Parts: sequence; structure tokens; C-alpha cells
Amino acid sequence: MIRCIAIDDENLALELLEDDIRKVPFLELVKTYKSGFEAMDMLQNEKIDLLFLDIQMPDISGIQFLKSLSHPPLVIFTTAYEKYALEGFELDVIDYLLKPYSFERFLKAVNKAQEYLSNTGKIRSPEQTEETHASDNFFFVKSDYKLVKIEISEIQYIESLKDYIKIYTGGKPVLTLSSMKAIEDRLPSSDFIRAHRGFIVNIRKIKYIHRNFVMVENKEIPIGENYREGFLKAINQNKMIE
Repeated sequence: MIRCIAIDDENLALELLEDDIRKVPFLELVKTYKSGFEAMDMLQNEKIDLLFLDIQMPDISGIQFLKSLSHPPLVIFTTAYEKYALEGFELDVIDYLLKPYSFERFLKAVNKAQEYLSNTGKIRSPEQTEETHASDNFFFVKSDYKLVKIEISEIQYIESLKDYIKIYTGGKPVLTLSSMKAIEDRLPSSDFIRAHRGFIVNIRKIKYIHRNFVMVENKEIPIGENYREGFLKAINQNKMIE
């Protein structure tokens, strides 16, 4: 069961969204809110898997609210404005529903969310804890109609390809339907870091860092401007000997 909440400042939009959510057996609507501020306590203290989030709202926009969350759940934007699609992609939201959307389009979005959460082990039974989740040293992903086992220690880097990611381990790369955010949440932050919007790298596999690039095995990966500070800070604080 996927626990979800919805945030939208329009009553009608929330009512339509509630109706759609209740039609889907694997969705559990925990609560609805009319602003991000109202939902903050819920997101900080409860396990929420999926957030339906409007963008244009008074006080704080959906984009500003999402950026303020240190550990956001999976997000589906619901908005009447197509111009925010690119920024949504950069924030790793799972999908972007343009109002007014059909139930068929809504179902496609939540099926994608279910696939991501299942692939990354984020849908768990209540007795499973975050510590147990973090201690796993492997996981399975769906690829070419098979479940492929990925040893976390063998991952060199991960590349984003729109709705898919490609996992490089030294052998044949594994292509699977997932988002960068979903796979990033599945990996230990002590060893894996986002170097670019399109790349996650294993710090243990880095050969060298030169200006705006990092060499991982035989791949030269760019360090994105938005990720540079955090990337270099992680290297300096945890791994560099002076």
C-alpha cells in the first residue's frame, strides 16, 4: 500500500484528486492539505510514500515547498501550467499531471510511482525499519523482463535516461525503469553522491577529480553547477587527506 497526501489550494481540485485516489486499490490517502505549511508536520513525523503537489499556491509555491524538504517523498506535480515541466524534471518528480487530466492519465502516473517504489524497496511492511533498509547490501531491479540482482558495492555510477536509469557495475550495464531520486534514496549516502542531474557516482570508484569533471573507472562524468558545492563538500569532509 502506498501512503499518500495531496496539497492543493483549490477545493474542487482536491475533491477530484481524492476521488481518483480512492479508485486505485494500492493507494491510501492519508490526508489532504490546502498549503505546504499545513502538511509540514505530517511529512516530518509520518511515513509518506507519495505526494500529489500543486505548484501555483499562495504563500509558498509547490516548487519552493519541495525544495525546502530535506527528505521528500516521491512527488507527482498537479498543475494547470505546462511551463513548470522542465523544473519538475530537474527536481526528480516522478510525473507531471497537467490539469485537467483524465483518470487514465492519473492511473499512468501512479502506476509509474508504484513501479519505482517497488523497484527500490521503498514499499515495506510496517515492521521493517529504516536501519534494516539501509543495511542491505544489494537490491533487485526489473530489466528485460527479469529481476536482476545489483550488488551495491559493485556499482560504479548511475546514469539518468529520462524515465529510465542505467546502472554500471563493470559488466554489462543494467537498464531499468526508475528515477534518480528513487535510486538515490536506496543507496548509502556515505558512498554515493550526486555529481550531476544525470549522474550518481560511487565515491569509492572515483579515480580522480579535475576541475568540472570526475573520473569513475573509464568514464569522465561532469560535475553539475547545482551539485558542485555539495559534491566537493562531501569529498573534503569525508574522504580527503590533507
